[in-house]
Amino acid sequence: MSRSALVGNVTAMLEDAGFLVSDRCAVRPKSFDVAARRSDELLLVKILGNIDAFDGTTGVEMRRLGRFLDATPLVIGLRTRDEELKPGVMYLRHGVPVLSPDTALDLFVEEVPPMIYAAPGGLYVNIDGEVLADEREDRDWSLGRLADELGVSRRTVSKYEDGMNASVEVAARMEDLLDAPLANPVDVLDGADEVVDDSVDRSDAPEADDEDLVAVLTRVGFDVHPTTRAPFKTVSEDDGGAENVLTGHSAFTKTAEKRARIMSSLGAVTRTRSVYVVDDASRDAVDDTALIEREEIAAIDDPDALRDLIRERAKSSA
Repeated sequence: MSRSALVGNVTAMLEDAGFLVSDRCAVRPKSFDVAARRSDELLLVKILGNIDAFDGTTGVEMRRLGRFLDATPLVIGLRTRDEELKPGVMYLRHGVPVLSPDTALDLFVEEVPPMIYAAPGGLYVNIDGEVLADEREDRDWSLGRLADELGVSRRTVSKYEDGMNASVEVAARMEDLLDAPLANPVDVLDGADEVVDDSVDRSDAPEADDEDLVAVLTRVGFDVHPTTRAPFKTVSEDDGGAENVLTGHSAFTKTAEKRARIMSSLGAVTRTRSVYVVDDASRDAVDDTALIEREEIAAIDDPDALRDLIRERAKSSA
C-alpha cells in the first residue's frame, strides 16, 4: 500500500470514529501528518508504512507539541523492517505510542483498547495486582503455591500483586490457573513519555531566521515555543489562559500560502489561532490564518492587541 493510500485510510477511519481531522500536513519537514479531535481528545498523528523511519528528533518534537497543545502524539504504522505490527499491541518508539491500523480501528471505532504492550524483551500486560491477590486468596492459595504453579519465585508473585507487569505468557498462565481476567487495558492516550527538559535544549532554541519573530512575541508577553519540524514556526502561549497561537513567517510565496492554509486547518482542530508574518501582505488572511506584515507586528506591545488583530484579519477574510 502506498503511503498516500495509508494516510487516506487512517484519516477515513478517524472520521468514522467521530474525529474532526485536519488537512494533511503536506509540507516538509513535518513531525506529524494530521491532527484529529473528538470532544476533548486531541491527537497528533504520524502515519508510516515502516515505523523504523520514525526518528528520535521527530519523537521529541511530537512529544513537545503534545505538551504545548494538550494532545496525544501517536504513530500509526504497518511494520518494522523485520515484521508486521501485531494487532492488539501498543508499541513505543522514541517515547511515542505506536499502533497498527487494525489496533487503532479497535481503539477508536470499536472502543476496545489494546491489552498488550511491547517492550525490550517481548510482549507484556498490565496486571491488576489487587484482583490477582483477591483471586489467589479466594482459593486459599499461598504466594508459594501460585509461584510453584507458575514456575516463578514467590518474590516474583509478590511483585505482580504489587503492580509489576508480566509477560504475555505468564499472564495467560495466571488467568488459566485462576480462571479470571487479570489484565488491565493499555492507556494509549496517556502513553507518551514526558519530555525531559535537558533533552530538548537543541530543538527548543530558535533558528537564526526565527529570532526576530520570537523576540517580538516574547516582548508582547507570550511564552514562545519554537518548532523544528512542524508546519508552523512556533506555538505561543500567554498567561491569560486564552487560545494558543500558531505562527509562521517567510516571504509570501505559493509555499507560504500552502503552509498558511494548513495552519488554518490545524487551528480549527487544535482550537488555536494562527498568524503568518510576511514582509508585504496583499490581503488580510489565508482562510483563517491572519497575514500580518513584519512592521505591523513589531509595533504591537500587548497580547490582546495581537489577538484582536488576528481575529479581525481572519474575520474580514471570511
